[in-house]
Amino acid sequence: MKAAARTLFLGCPLDLIAPHEVLERAAMALKGRTRLRIEGLNVAKLVDARGNPALMAALREAEVVHMDGAGISFGLKVLGIAPPERRAGIDLMAELCGLAAGLDRSVYLLGARPEIVRAAARRLAEIEPGLKVAGIRDGYFSEYEEQDIVEAIRGSGAGILFIGISSPKKEHFLQAHWQHLGVSVGMGVGGSFDVVSGRLRRAPVWMQRYGLEWLFRLGQEPGRLFRRYAFTNLCFLGLLIRARMSKSLPRGFGRHEN
Repeated sequence: MKAAARTLFLGCPLDLIAPHEVLERAAMALKGRTRLRIEGLNVAKLVDARGNPALMAALREAEVVHMDGAGISFGLKVLGIAPPERRAGIDLMAELCGLAAGLDRSVYLLGARPEIVRAAARRLAEIEPGLKVAGIRDGYFSEYEEQDIVEAIRGSGAGILFIGISSPKKEHFLQAHWQHLGVSVGMGVGGSFDVVSGRLRRAPVWMQRYGLEWLFRLGQEPGRLFRRYAFTNLCFLGLLIRARMSKSLPRGFGRHEN
């Protein structure tokens, strides 16, 4: 297995790593050889992290920052970098569930509304026969409840923790409590529970293929997402234009981190 090639893309850490390599590293973790935090990078998170030092620090500390959003793949191509195969977070979560079932390890779901996380847990168990769900917890909790949640996750014996909470809360939670959660693999999955549960529909395959999932999601939740997508997409486009027009690549781009 090759080591992940970590670089800085427009100032954000990104591992130029294929999905199968992420799964290989997760398998090693589930077998007790290491531990693994997985974060996905999309356009909104990249823009947010550039203005949020705490979020940037959480990304830097994660063992894997994979290419989640199609916009990141597009941006790499604009700057002349061949991107690895993209795997959306919801698909990587499904593959990790299959890996957990095959290795007889369980998963814990944290996030979304109570009825949503319950439905997501049932659906994942249906999709992946043999998958054990060690526990679930909705994502509506205060800072004062976090320690009890950490103890519940650790006590469940789960091998993988999926956190279906919006950024930057999920990154901060995983970073702050990583040493005490007891799981082998931790991964932020954003709004994936809403889709898995059936509350939201996923974009048709052709829209996924052309990187238009964000547009389909915007159509389902325009009131909540329009201003955010408009702002982050415009910021990202501006960053790419400046980087493309400069005589050299952005400072730090292509420099591997230790």
